[in-house]
Amino acid sequence: MAKESMKAKERKRAETVEKYAAKRAELKAAGDSEGLQKLPKNASPVRKHNRCKLTGRPRGYMRQFGLSRVTFREMANAGLIPGVKKASW
Repeated sequence: MAKESMKAKERKRAETVEKYAAKRAELKAAGDSEGLQKLPKNASPVRKHNRCKLTGRPRGYMRQFGLSRVTFREMANAGLIPGVKKASW
């Protein structure tokens, strides 16, 4: 389980990216690199990091489900994810 402060920091980054998205696009279209540099660092979408929606784990993230591999496996074995079953051949 990730620390609450790390999860909060990531949410704040996402809000900042959303807030400045239009302004970033406008500055990029104009080719104004100085204007882009004056924006906050966290306004860049590259600084966001995917985290598990339930645990906040930053590694082993599966985009399709929004979960970490550990949480995904637990939920799949419990039958909580529709259409997913354990492979056997």
